[in-house]
Amino acid sequence: MKPASMKAEREQLLATMQRLVQCGLNRGASGNASVRVEGGLLITPSGMDVEAMLASDMVFMNMEGEWEGESQGARKPSSEWHFHLNILKQRPEIGAVIHTHSMFATTLACLRKDVPPFHYMIAVTGGNTIRCAPYALFGTPALSEAALKALEGHRACLLANHGMIALGGDLKEAFDVAVEVEALCEQYLRALQVGEPVLLSPQEMAEVFEQFRGYGKWAE
Repeated sequence: MKPASMKAEREQLLATMQRLVQCGLNRGASGNASVRVEGGLLITPSGMDVEAMLASDMVFMNMEGEWEGESQGARKPSSEWHFHLNILKQRPEIGAVIHTHSMFATTLACLRKDVPPFHYMIAVTGGNTIRCAPYALFGTPALSEAALKALEGHRACLLANHGMIALGGDLKEAFDVAVEVEALCEQYLRALQVGEPVLLSPQEMAEVFEQFRGYGKWAE
């Protein structure tokens, strides 16, 4: 196990959780986040309100799923540690995972709807659609398996009757993806209230991806 140091990474993870609450993407003890570190990952603790968290509460876990202080009564990792661990194990280009129960993403997840290419910014998630993973009980390997499948080739997905997952190379990028996905979900829901949105074609989305290659923070 790594020692309980990594002060900067712990502070960044705490700050990210605080920003998610400030932006309305999470409330109270909902949601969780993780960041890749040497030897494993840091993940937010289980069942704590963000306002009560300290940087020292962030839990170190190795890639075998063993966590720091497991036998000494230290903080337990988020109940969703299965998908955090498995995403970081299977997606070497990903350095951070954010899970939220944000209002609009969760609303669509409860409808079990994918988000189709109604807007070109869907491309920030890496595909033409934000998939909704099938329902599985929270905190289980089954949910991790469903999430991994929905995230194949993508940086975000919805979790049926649950919330969303956003991925990034680092915490800042994962946060930006989460913010964009929530905005897209709100726009899609509002469009559905008026009628059926006109979707972009595969060719039009391919042109978006090509344009993104030289466009600011979303460039590949």
